[in-house]
Amino acid sequence: MFEPRTYRHWIKGDDLVATVVTVKETDLYIRATKKMEAEAKASILKYRADLEQYIKATPQFLAALNPIEVSADAPAIVIDMAKAASKCGVGPMAAVAGAMSEYVGNDLLANSDEVIIENGGDLFLKVLTKKYIGIYAGDSVLSGKLALEVLPDETPLGICTSSGTVGHSLSYGTADAVIAVSKSTALADAAATAIGNMIKSSNDINAAVEFAQSVDGINGIVIIKGADMGAWGQVRLAKA
Repeated sequence: MFEPRTYRHWIKGDDLVATVVTVKETDLYIRATKKMEAEAKASILKYRADLEQYIKATPQFLAALNPIEVSADAPAIVIDMAKAASKCGVGPMAAVAGAMSEYVGNDLLANSDEVIIENGGDLFLKVLTKKYIGIYAGDSVLSGKLALEVLPDETPLGICTSSGTVGHSLSYGTADAVIAVSKSTALADAAATAIGNMIKSSNDINAAVEFAQSVDGINGIVIIKGADMGAWGQVRLAKA
């Protein structure tokens, strides 16, 4: 069922040109220095073909809810998804949205000095000016009150969100928002999913932060459950 992605308007700034490109389940909101529809579609099709062909030959890659090994000759996006999932104890498809954002984003950087790609709450950014990314946390009283400040020299960067109360993605937890930050967007996606699965109540926030600290490559985390929040690492919170 189609769900309006109103949170896309929470990426502030009118200095970049917006494009939306949809191919099957892949629905990317892109900001760059110019319209990038043709380039983005070609890139999406390339990486979707890699994924679809691998899944056809290895169906467990799609269905697994725990880490699995992949062949050494698998496509690069498949290998990156599997590595990210292995670090976080989840299935490789937990990293698919972040991986797609990152791979397409890196392709588009050949034609644009700045690229922001949002894919179901998962962001890849390479920017030249400071950006503020609003935090959408469903019905939490903190939703819309906070933003992440991102500096140009921190990018390329992945900022990925998982929620047990917003959206259609699978989560075993009830967090309103778990935001993971990493240089690898695939890893940020997998980590947000894994940490989101841990949050059943506000009492789980501290243990979830400790888990985030144990994942090599995760630079920061924000967890919101109702009126409670935990944060760690290289994240700067500002008023939205």
